[in-house]
Amino acid sequence: EYADNPIAQRETLVQISTINALLSGVYDGVMTFGTLKEYGDFGIGTFASLDGEMLGFDGRFYQIKADGIAYPVSDSIETPFASVTFFDTDLKEQLPQGMDYKQLEEFLDDILPTNNIFYAIKTEGILSYMKTRSVPGQEKPYPPLVEVIKNQPVFEFNDVEGTIVGFRCPAYVSGVNVPGYHLHFLTKDKDAGGHMLEFKIEKAVAYMDHTSDFLMLLPGEDSDFYKINLTQDKQEELKEVEK
Repeated sequence: EYADNPIAQRETLVQISTINALLSGVYDGVMTFGTLKEYGDFGIGTFASLDGEMLGFDGRFYQIKADGIAYPVSDSIETPFASVTFFDTDLKEQLPQGMDYKQLEEFLDDILPTNNIFYAIKTEGILSYMKTRSVPGQEKPYPPLVEVIKNQPVFEFNDVEGTIVGFRCPAYVSGVNVPGYHLHFLTKDKDAGGHMLEFKIEKAVAYMDHTSDFLMLLPGEDSDFYKINLTQDKQEELKEVEK
């Protein structure tokens, strides 16, 4: 029903569902990756029943499961929550050696033309340290995300080469997406990665895509999305989940 949508152009961040719906345990798939790819060749998200962390770039999408292994995603697999765009480099910056996650955020914030639009971010290079997590698939009735991450498997890498993929969203998307930076990682061998928790840069280049259009596609009436209460502020829960 979503395909052939003329609105989703190259400078559009296309989002499936909302972060607060995901925090509330709405994990059923609502769009196949076959369809999602029509909206972007780059992005992050998760999988039906919350089965792992998703990232994609150059038109290829990967599923990092709770075993820490990255698997290519087939077109028939579904996502309950994802953000994608078609990546075009607007800004390229060599990153200082030794930089950590917080310093990267501050460094990029200083060079971005505004904090009030969306940015797709891709960083390629060598990390002297990388810490990621994934999430295990859940069964109904689905627990909220803040409960799931109490058992999140965490993975650590030293002197690893790979690609960091994600977005910087403006503060006003609170409840809709993750305000600020949300990044996932995949090794160069495309065999491991996850949702990024900490890192230290050895040698890397950041590429940014200024993305000033936003398209949100919400789950249909047969979804739990129709039944949940989305009036609560879940920023504290989100911080817990993201860190």
